[in-house]
Amino acid sequence: MANVSDIVELAKAFEDKYVVPAESRCVVVRNRNAKCRRCVEVCINDAIKVGNNKIEMSPFACVGCGSCIAVCPTDALIPINPLDEEFAAQVAVATKNAGVAVISCARAAAWGYADPTKYASVPCLGRIGETMLLELAARGVEQIYLVDGNCTTCKYGAASSNVEATLDSACNLLWLFGSEVQVERVSDFPEVAMHADERAALAASRRGFFSTAGGKAKDVAMTAAEKTVADALNMGKAQKVASLRERLGIKTNIGAKLPHFPSQRNERILNALYELGECEDETIVTRLFGRIDIDPERCNGCGMCTMFCPMAAIRKSEEEHPEEGRRWMEFSAADCVQCRLCADACLKKCITLSNEVPVEELFSFEPRLVEAGVPPKRGSIIGRKK
Repeated sequence: MANVSDIVELAKAFEDKYVVPAESRCVVVRNRNAKCRRCVEVCINDAIKVGNNKIEMSPFACVGCGSCIAVCPTDALIPINPLDEEFAAQVAVATKNAGVAVISCARAAAWGYADPTKYASVPCLGRIGETMLLELAARGVEQIYLVDGNCTTCKYGAASSNVEATLDSACNLLWLFGSEVQVERVSDFPEVAMHADERAALAASRRGFFSTAGGKAKDVAMTAAEKTVADALNMGKAQKVASLRERLGIKTNIGAKLPHFPSQRNERILNALYELGECEDETIVTRLFGRIDIDPERCNGCGMCTMFCPMAAIRKSEEEHPEEGRRWMEFSAADCVQCRLCADACLKKCITLSNEVPVEELFSFEPRLVEAGVPPKRGSIIGRKK
């Protein structure tokens, strides 16, 4: 049976981790030339370090605001508190308020004035990305309230600008696609989320806290017991440090390639936008999707872009180009997450990436053909003249 010290140790570890990095999805791990630093730029406590094929998070520095999760283009940061499934379940319950959705930060929720069954809660509103807001609008929600406390005195206060950036991005897309859904950031709970009896609300809040805490304590105790057994079985065994190939999930067979990860976020956003209606403009400017162009005069067909693109948004085409010395590449704007790794990995720097995406191309089922160069033929080593 696990002793008290084991339980305390694991309980601390459980509470300290808010986000876990998925290394194989991080563009910096895939290629050390990647310039993406979105998570580092929005981190309010310098808890993330990236570079040299590594991404490291300090569980002691991380305060759990979730801003890094919202901006990561490749979903390389996995939320632990709350889990995506838990948050989605909360939101599903909270949207039953006559077409109104209410999402609160933990500080505002702690006031105890609102009915916990009528709103969803996250540690900080920085955790919310455009996907959640657009999907709520597509499901028929007419009004979305984001309730926060006094950010100036909150430990998450520096994340306020990140929240505004997400709101601007989401509201711009809602407007372009003709949606009349209102998204407001407010300091007080709307009437629809208030409890008729404030004391009953406070009691419900306390019951929720203690039931959650009890469940976590039970889980921690079980985990502690399992850890004790695992430690005993593995006692004296040397820990092998995983190589970069193993961390990226690359098989050791000849000709192995980096794995690709279809963007579930992109698919969800496109489905939501499709449900909202037709876009009023021919082109949208967004941080969520991208569009590339290749200078065929400079491209030498090395294939670095296709190798390192995490979403396989750019790939070689089977269609033959009519001009000698040229070939076609296929590019799908719907799969592009604007991580910029294709441009960063390009040896000839012949790729340009834009945040202006034609709507027709974004919703097209067929990829766009892009001209590229052909790699030079290598002569055989045998029989080569000196």
